[in-house]
Amino acid sequence: QVQLVESGGGLVQAGGSLRLSCAVSGRSIFSIDHMGWYRQAPGKQRELVAHRSSSSTTNYADSVKGRFTISRDNAKNTMYLQMNNLKPEDTAVYYCNIWGMTYDYWGQGTQVTVSS
Repeated sequence: QVQLVESGGGLVQAGGSLRLSCAVSGRSIFSIDHMGWYRQAPGKQRELVAHRSSSSTTNYADSVKGRFTISRDNAKNTMYLQMNNLKPEDTAVYYCNIWGMTYDYWGQGTQVTVSS
């Protein structure tokens, strides 16, 4: 059974940093085709903020380019989202996601709140 467990959310002041972690169990990180971080703010649709393919290609939403970095630790079977220079508009529930042709798994979500 594949599980994604997130951690690292919290309350931070504008300009601060947080690192979100997503521990993957039940599937080797080497076998993941796509991994991504999404966020959903109150009253808004869920949006993809960072994506990494198995070829290590990365893509970011324009709103987070230059501030967020998606990465993975093969030894820990964990993916990360490093968030720097956080802004109040980054406040949302953040979800990790892994997917491929035949699978699609989500984390439970972690709250990130950025105060001004």
